[in-house]
Amino acid sequence: MKLTILGGGGFRVPLVYGALLADRGEGRVTEVVLHDLDGSRLDAVARVLAEQAAGAPDAPSVTATTDLDEALRGADFVFSAIRVGGLEGRANDERVALAEGVLGQETVGAGGIAYGLRTVPVAVDIARRVARLAPDAWVINFTNPAGLVTEAMSRHLGDRVIGICDSPVGLGRRIARVLGADPREAWIDYVGLNHLGWVRGLRVAGRDELPRLLADPDLLGSFEEGKLFGVDWLQSLGAIPNEYLHYYYFNREAVRAYQQADRTRGAFLRDQQAHFYEETRKPDASALTAWDRTRAEREATYMAENRETAGAGERDADDLSGGYEKVALALMRAIARDERTTLILNVRNRSTLSVLDSEAVIEVPCLVDANGAHPVAADPLPDHATGLVCAVKAVEREVLAAAESGARATAVKAFALHPLVDSVNVARRLVEGYAEVHPGLAYLK
Repeated sequence: MKLTILGGGGFRVPLVYGALLADRGEGRVTEVVLHDLDGSRLDAVARVLAEQAAGAPDAPSVTATTDLDEALRGADFVFSAIRVGGLEGRANDERVALAEGVLGQETVGAGGIAYGLRTVPVAVDIARRVARLAPDAWVINFTNPAGLVTEAMSRHLGDRVIGICDSPVGLGRRIARVLGADPREAWIDYVGLNHLGWVRGLRVAGRDELPRLLADPDLLGSFEEGKLFGVDWLQSLGAIPNEYLHYYYFNREAVRAYQQADRTRGAFLRDQQAHFYEETRKPDASALTAWDRTRAEREATYMAENRETAGAGERDADDLSGGYEKVALALMRAIARDERTTLILNVRNRSTLSVLDSEAVIEVPCLVDANGAHPVAADPLPDHATGLVCAVKAVEREVLAAAESGARATAVKAFALHPLVDSVNVARRLVEGYAEVHPGLAYLK
């Protein structure tokens, strides 16, 4: 079975390959094709993968190419993890937004809109190529903003594109762990959009254990989200929000922390990964050792400004292992082998949330089998969550419209409608600022 990884020179690719090495079942991936526009990054990641595969029996073969059509042709699965504009683009997203006093995070607020505007046209081109060159392939999208990009691709690939994210998985795992339950045996009632969702229940053997957590201040304050949001706020909500909702609930504090930081997250990752890729060029260096060291630092500093603002301290060691590669592998196995499972995924709404139309991509538990991912019916969201979901989905639709039409006025509208952008004039300046630093936005007229 052939897996094509777009963004194959990306730093997190070894996580996916490591998961493939551990998969010993029938119908496993036997061929991995890495695609990237940067040949030197491809070489670096290929070196890491070669060290990972050393001594592993029947390790999937690895080839690398900068030719997109060659990479896609004949693929059974396509894993998309591209970063249009690179980490320099992310750093610019943050810098331009923070100069206007608004959030520049890569998926939330102004930064997420800018990232989406330059990513959607590329993602749509990929979707069209997949439809032509590998019409039977399943596309697993991890490219951010994941829900927005998945929706853009679904207009050309239908249900054969599925978005994944490790954030809901980690949240459910932490809640189950603090309740003393096995995450594999828990049903997580999670509903929302990508990076905008809430756990409303966690059932073990048919019993909802979340009320027990919410009623116990010591237990509730003992894990990441309890420390990040505060016990009182979680009890007021009656749910556990995705960590990215910290940008909404504590926006002023988050913006101030990012403005005061020595470097933005994007600038930190840009510099850190530049050092990693430079290190792998040394002939006597272990690429895998350099990657392991860099990854540990990356995970430990994740959302550091938010945790500092909340006084949450350092991340727990159990939260440093990532998880999106496990979701990707479980998804591929369920489809390729008809190993039915339940995963929280980004899929078309159908009739799951009545406040959104059937084509809107949402993030919910899905039953997965050989025919793809099927969203599970969900109770309506409370009014406060419905308002946020509808507002952000409206912004995503404006981003898609701007990417399709090239209309700068529509891009301004996308920024202006976002709950975290507080002025139409700020929205206009954001579009002007992003157009100056991103060649990929030259299509906006």
